[in-house]
Amino acid sequence: MAIKIRSRFHSGRQRSPAELAGVVALLAWKLAIEAIKRMRSAKYDIDIGRPYFDFMCEFTVFLAQSADRIAYRELAAEDRVEFTTALAKKLAEMFEENRHMLLGEEQPGESSRHFLDLFNRRSVEYAEFGYGEDGPDFGFKRYFAACLREGLPEKDKLWVVDQAMDIEVPEALKLLDKTLAGLFHPEEK
Repeated sequence: MAIKIRSRFHSGRQRSPAELAGVVALLAWKLAIEAIKRMRSAKYDIDIGRPYFDFMCEFTVFLAQSADRIAYRELAAEDRVEFTTALAKKLAEMFEENRHMLLGEEQPGESSRHFLDLFNRRSVEYAEFGYGEDGPDFGFKRYFAACLREGLPEKDKLWVVDQAMDIEVPEALKLLDKTLAGLFHPEEK
């Protein structure tokens, strides 16, 4: 995967959780686009419009939930809340800024509201699953795959769970973990 993203800052000043969340939001967006490209090359039908938008929403929500779980281990409680809130808001802004590309003539504010509603709903649902030092448990990944499955045409539903759990999740989490390690621990090389 050829995604380039900043995982370290050059100056020594401490970054706020909101600034860190901005970096993670951009990474999540890029990872979702790369996942769509991979899935399309594997012959999954993810067309521009609602299917593309729904895939992007589910994928970025999964990554935001994963980032929140990592932040739980790494940040003080108030910093984690600031980080996760800023992350969700930044992703919602990105969906709003790209609504014409994703959905065409969507009402202003509709894309960001949809994303935030999904993020809040999925937060409750993902809370039932574990996320340890080694990443998400089987249920966490399986639930994500099931959410992706719902937005795909019938011909793709059979294989998407394997694709998501065996290819998309490990690829995305490898970059997410590396980026968050660099952001949360800039002093370590």
